[in-house]
Amino acid sequence: MDRLLRLLKDKGIQFDSGLTDSEVIQIETKFSLKFPADLKQFLQLGLPISKSFINWRQGLNLNETENEIISRLDWPLEGMLFDLQRNDFWINSWGDKPNTFEEKATIARQKYLTIPKLIPIYSHRYIPMEPLDAGNPVFSVYQMDIVYYGNDIATYFSNEFHLKLPIGFEKVEKPKIIRFWSNWIDNQE
Repeated sequence: MDRLLRLLKDKGIQFDSGLTDSEVIQIETKFSLKFPADLKQFLQLGLPISKSFINWRQGLNLNETENEIISRLDWPLEGMLFDLQRNDFWINSWGDKPNTFEEKATIARQKYLTIPKLIPIYSHRYIPMEPLDAGNPVFSVYQMDIVYYGNDIATYFSNEFHLKLPIGFEKVEKPKIIRFWSNWIDNQE
């Protein structure tokens, strides 16, 4: 992670000091999430504060930043609801498609609460909270147009910021299967 942080700094990403154990607990409690192990390690090494990153520390103290974080956490659901309303989106495993948007939205919101929560990293890139292990893939999420953007956090940063990962980084050839999200990407449910 040290090398990854240095590579990102070389690309102009600005960092604040890493999150403390206490800050991690406060953030996870306040925003009802748990950081996967590698994201937690990364954020405790250095907190990226450049534009489009999440400033978790500010989210603890500033209402405006707190609201921005909540909005980013809600972005995947909002995109799902947008596609329900505008693009005739429906997931067959949810049952028969209701006739009204309100009925569809109620079902979608209920189902959304049962799938792994997505945690924003940068712009519209998200890492699933489940499992809490290291090595979760990173998704690009724009409405229900969802793709893998990295097989793990290192390959994600490499792809996003055009980093050449040094020798010693284990190359993850295939993304970990994430309940619901991987099935959506691979099979369009």
